[in-house]
Amino acid sequence: MVKRHDIKTTSQNNFIGCWNIDKDICNKIITYYENNPSQIKEGETGGKIKKAVKLSEDISVQPRMLQEESHKIFLDYMNILKQCYQDYIIQWPELKNLFSSMEVSSFNIQKYYPGGHFKKYHMERTNILTSSRVFAWMTYLNTVEEGGTTDFLYYDLSIKPEIGKTIIWPAEWTHAHRGDVVSKGLKYIITGWFHLSDDLIYDPSSPNYGLPKKNL
Repeated sequence: MVKRHDIKTTSQNNFIGCWNIDKDICNKIITYYENNPSQIKEGETGGKIKKAVKLSEDISVQPRMLQEESHKIFLDYMNILKQCYQDYIIQWPELKNLFSSMEVSSFNIQKYYPGGHFKKYHMERTNILTSSRVFAWMTYLNTVEEGGTTDFLYYDLSIKPEIGKTIIWPAEWTHAHRGDVVSKGLKYIITGWFHLSDDLIYDPSSPNYGLPKKNL
């Protein structure tokens, strides 16, 4: 027989980083979205359309596209996001040793109409295919009139979508979250993940075990 024991702590940290970025770049990303209707697809989760779980219209962007002039706005955004991440790892010094170099895979621009949502609580790392995800990131591209909060299940935390607000959080089950229903107005976000680099030293006997080769 086992008996649960509560470990007391004075820490209130939720490990969710938050920054405000320039509104102009948010508006430019929305303009890109609206000017490219042929790229818009119904939002998916787990590679499938499940409207009861997620109801949005998305544009997916591949990293290789950032070298194209038509996608320069995303390269500019990534430079800003990098500044947010660099500040995030400063807050927890051990991260600088472990995750100083991360990779960004494909990411999404998402639009939610009134009634739109990602209302099922979910986490970002759930199987071998998503096991390289370490952190998730998101920027609210506009201020939502009503609803559309990002709710973190285990922290009693609801983040209001306001233009330029950018958040980074761990991809683990500890940060299960949802996008609540948009009650009024529209909601635009850009979102994706920071992944483990595939260019790491995997020799456990090395003093540089787990560090990126290119940084040595």
